Amino acid sequence: MLSSRLFWKVFAVYAVLTLVAATVLVAVLSSRQRDIVIQRVEQRLHDSAVLLRDDMSDVFQHGPGADLQATLKRLGEQTGTRMTLVADDGTVLGDSIEAPAVMENHRNREELLQARTNEFGVSQRPSPTLGIPMMYVALRVGQRESPAGFARVAMPLESVHAQVTSVRRLILVTAFLVSLVALTLTCIVVGRIIQPLATLTQAAKAIADGDIQQEVDVRSRDELGTLAESFNLMSRQLSSRINELDQKGREFAENNARLEAVLGGMIEGLVAVDGGERILFANRAAHALLEFATRDFAGRPIWEAVRNPKIQGVVRKALEIRPHERIELELPRTQSIVQLSATRLPGDPCPGVILVLYDVTELRRLENIRQQFVSNVSHELKTPLTSIKAYTETLLGGAIDDPDHNREFLRRIEEQAERLHSLILDLLRLARIESGEDAFVLATVSLGELVDSCAEEHAGNAESKQLTLQTQPAPSAVNVLADAEGLRTILDNLIENAINYTPAGGQVRIRWYAEEFMASLEVTDTGVGIAAEHQSRIFERFYRVDQARSRELGGTGLGLSIVKHLAREFGGSIEVASQLGKGSTFTVRLPLA
Repeated sequence: MLSSRLFWKVFAVYAVLTLVAATVLVAVLSSRQRDIVIQRVEQRLHDSAVLLRDDMSDVFQHGPGADLQATLKRLGEQTGTRMTLVADDGTVLGDSIEAPAVMENHRNREELLQARTNEFGVSQRPSPTLGIPMMYVALRVGQRESPAGFARVAMPLESVHAQVTSVRRLILVTAFLVSLVALTLTCIVVGRIIQPLATLTQAAKAIADGDIQQEVDVRSRDELGTLAESFNLMSRQLSSRINELDQKGREFAENNARLEAVLGGMIEGLVAVDGGERILFANRAAHALLEFATRDFAGRPIWEAVRNPKIQGVVRKALEIRPHERIELELPRTQSIVQLSATRLPGDPCPGVILVLYDVTELRRLENIRQQFVSNVSHELKTPLTSIKAYTETLLGGAIDDPDHNREFLRRIEEQAERLHSLILDLLRLARIESGEDAFVLATVSLGELVDSCAEEHAGNAESKQLTLQTQPAPSAVNVLADAEGLRTILDNLIENAINYTPAGGQVRIRWYAEEFMASLEVTDTGVGIAAEHQSRIFERFYRVDQARSRELGGTGLGLSIVKHLAREFGGSIEVASQLGKGSTFTVRLPLA
């Protein structure tokens, strides 16, 4: 409580009022008491003067006697005053202190002048005889027209002042004690008023600091008690409301986290823009697609974060004109094709726009591949069918009766039909592999045994083309986890391509070895090689480096594509290293068993 500034303010006000009141009271009482003391002294001197006049009336008629001085002295000592008898002409007849012979004429004394006129005179002045301040009271003896003299009684002002000072001291002590009691009571009363306020203040500060479980115990039936009860009720209600808000806040945070997780995990990019074209939110997909110019994009204008005029135009149109806008554009940085959908949020004025970005790059690529695939399939099917039709029409046109050529035409028809059959089988197999319809049984396969078997099958073909077919086994047995028939298909395609594209006198080498968790199978030839610009596309369907040579060798253009898909099905990969005119090396990596 003593540390309360309000307490000291209120106490200071009451203390000042108390001290001012005490000071005024002391001043008023002191002044009044002084007047009362002077009046009493005057009355006392007046009474003494009356007695003196009555007792000494004979002196004014017959003159002073021999014992007058002794009598005045005795009376003065008894009354504690100075008594003087003065004749009408101002001659001092007798005095209780000084001898009349040495005293001046008193005709012009103020109190005598007053008494001459009014019968009673009072004055305060220094005594010429004694040299000290005195209070004089004089009474006229006789009538105004013919006064016999004056009876004067005096008293030193020092005695009067002593009485006044004594009374004033009593007043001061009383005022001090009363003020002290008043200040004590003021302190107690103000303390009782301030203490509940201080308690309420501390509780309010605690609530402001976050400790909302605050209640005060003020046992009073006045306004402070009512205030305390209201504060406690407010505290309980506030605590309840804050708990509800905390619960809702946690629920909101959880919902917000879920929403951010959902939006962040979306494949589609999502950007929220307010009415001022400032970005409010963007998920990871949008950040990856648009490649914002700044990482701290939240709150920034979209034209600053995304340097794309088309996107900015879509946002403006959605905000001003159209409630829904959709465009497709290519992003120059990422070379991605994006379908952008802008939806205007309801409200007037418009509060913002939601941008949804769909990455259709892969879809467009697949559409392009599909178109190329249809075109290639049509072309590949058309070529043998055209040949078969032409030879058939030639035979029907009469060549069937020509013994020198009819069998040759039939062999050509058979070759084209076989080629068409192989093409269809490869297409069906590739389709089954891609669709997952081929159920491969992964088992432990010995690479050495499989390579020896395949090399033996292709040895005759290599020998007929004057090629050397070699195998380079690993230092120890290498087993892989794959489907034996599928792995044979991979190896057959690679060896067959190596033999077909290697000129006479060349060499084809098959090598395998183990590397940590993977096994590598290499098929190397010294053939024509593959230019660098074609190496990334040779695994595509129907892609041929040399169209004429490939068809001449009877290839369908699907072998390497089948190899790539089979390797992926087994959890492996394939890559090529080639140099034009020096040969190629195809490396298949498969997981070790």
